[in-house]
Amino acid sequence: MIKTLIFILFFPISSIAFGQGSQKSNVYNGKFCSGSGDVNFLRLIDESFAFFHPNPTVPNLTMVYKPEWDTFSEGAGWNAWWIQNSYGFSYASTPFIQKPWSSILQRSLDLFWDNQGDGKRRGMWGGDNPDLLSQLVGPDGCLGDAAAPGQIAYKQGDGNVKIHDWFYEATAAGVVMESEILLTSRNLKMIGHYLPKMERACNLIEKTRDPKNNLFLVGPACNLLAPSYGGVRQPDGSFGKGYLAGLSVTYLAALDRMVELYKLTGNKAKLSEYKHRQKITRESLPKLLTPAGYFVKSIEPGGVKHGVLGQKQFGYMEGVANADAVALRVVDKKTAGNIYNQIATFPEIRPFDFLLTNAPGLDDTYMNWGSASGRGLEGIWGFGQWVNGGVWGTQEGRAILMYYRLGKFEDIRRSAIRAMKWAKDFRMDAPWSQRGENTQNPWSDAGNFQVGGVAVMIDNFAIPAATIRGLFDYDYRSDRIILRPRVPGTITQYTQMEPVRFGEKKLYLSCNNGGPNVKSVTINGKAMKTASSGEAVFLYDELPDEAKIEITTDGGWPKESTTPVYPVVPTLVTEKATEAKISAELPDSLKRPFAVLSTMKKLLTEETGADDDKVFINTAIKSFEAYQVRTTLDPGTGYYRTITPERKMGIIRFYAQAALMMYTGFTNRMAEYAKKGDTEQKHIASLFSEARK
Repeated sequence: MIKTLIFILFFPISSIAFGQGSQKSNVYNGKFCSGSGDVNFLRLIDESFAFFHPNPTVPNLTMVYKPEWDTFSEGAGWNAWWIQNSYGFSYASTPFIQKPWSSILQRSLDLFWDNQGDGKRRGMWGGDNPDLLSQLVGPDGCLGDAAAPGQIAYKQGDGNVKIHDWFYEATAAGVVMESEILLTSRNLKMIGHYLPKMERACNLIEKTRDPKNNLFLVGPACNLLAPSYGGVRQPDGSFGKGYLAGLSVTYLAALDRMVELYKLTGNKAKLSEYKHRQKITRESLPKLLTPAGYFVKSIEPGGVKHGVLGQKQFGYMEGVANADAVALRVVDKKTAGNIYNQIATFPEIRPFDFLLTNAPGLDDTYMNWGSASGRGLEGIWGFGQWVNGGVWGTQEGRAILMYYRLGKFEDIRRSAIRAMKWAKDFRMDAPWSQRGENTQNPWSDAGNFQVGGVAVMIDNFAIPAATIRGLFDYDYRSDRIILRPRVPGTITQYTQMEPVRFGEKKLYLSCNNGGPNVKSVTINGKAMKTASSGEAVFLYDELPDEAKIEITTDGGWPKESTTPVYPVVPTLVTEKATEAKISAELPDSLKRPFAVLSTMKKLLTEETGADDDKVFINTAIKSFEAYQVRTTLDPGTGYYRTITPERKMGIIRFYAQAALMMYTGFTNRMAEYAKKGDTEQKHIASLFSEARK
């Protein structure tokens, strides 16, 4: 039986063939994309796609799949799903993530929606124990920090929970993620199910709006990367509320998308209400800007600004809210430029290519209020370790989207290449410590969350996802999709084999890249009119079910210096090969699961209405094949973490574990079909029983 496999080839750097073309010919033919020009950037894009498919080269989504829940988990032993950790991945991957992962992503978010606060239910975090998080009763509409089946932490669970406010910005981010999924799918039944929940979430946030200035007055630890926001210290030593810039930014991104959903559903009353909320929120944003044009972190009710470089007190720059404002397109081009310029001229906020949460250290957390910037904090509270000047992949993905919007391709290259080196070391730590240098990680190098020297966490999938999404800056609207080509200037031609999802339609994109302006567009070879030089607009009703879209751009990209060396070892190379070429035999623990899945695949061949199950099985089988190839692979010496013989075996065991998790997930699904399924599902479950005999 002929199969398509991914093989890894190793040669000295000077003789690597770079896909099917050579460095000299500047042509790259990969598995997920092809093109000409900058072969290494094309390779970066191609290998970024690999994170979302079983493969033997880089970590992939099978490694964060949790079969007991049929959802994702944080990974690396963290047994839950976090909004702040998954935000970058969920948002950036939505346009191109394929089944089964798109369905699994929705079920992961359902861990929050199914446990949404209603003013009555307890969080039950950690079970029915009398601890604070377990006993919290969230207000109506509240989402939270972490969630699991039947459990949710309505407040940030680390730090002094007693003084924490409700997790408002995480709630807003949950609305942003769900809105993107719904606008991408255009499934009116799904929209009807989730929109009332999203309205409740928005109504919760609206209760914090101050009518005097239309900003949001909230207390400690309700920002996305909490508990780095301390609110405002009161004369009696307690901590009160301030106007949090991140909440305005994230909630406005949610409102922008809610407006489009109401246009899609035709609810004129709600559309009018949410347009008003959108308008007054956007008009209030300038109040949160510094004189240099970037966002503060917060403002005290008395007017004192936190997060202004050069101030004697609170003199730092906030990285998260500023990057998000650009990435999520809630600010105009001028403000976006001001934000980027401040980042670019302030090396302290990107000491190791990644954007810090803040720099220099904070002097306004409730742990060290008023002390010299960052001093006096110990352990993970210290500057550069955790949420005070740390580096998070979930945020770095959004930073990459900021760079794409502004055409700053070398910033993307530096960030994504550093992340790729960590990924090929199988150390997708969250956070990366020591301001991103990560010489010693307190979570992944030791302690409860150390997994044999391997760390694969959902946060860092945001970086390859953003490396892909930013290429066309997808903007989903009620009746159209807007593409703004941002193919790096060193790439002259780009073709993407992985389809983009838009309702029931599939878009296959390519770009003849000459700059930021759209010169011409064809759909399946037929020319279409372009109304704007900077974007291409495609009405949903006018698109064919499968659309091959070719965009030609001009205007020229600015020249940028190229410095990072791409981590070519190991390299993703596509070849067709027979099973006989795989020298490694499956261990006993994997032989039977693989045989059962292979049999089930054959039994489902003629079945109609089983598309989702077929896709899951195909993905599961590929995870077994990825394990087989990985066992034959020499991964090199490593980049930031040496690949010792022990670590090499640890990574192989991780592949085996991922394959077994996929098998277990399908087994659990079949058990659910047999117990609660409809007629078709019960039939599929009976076929699985036959396959296991």
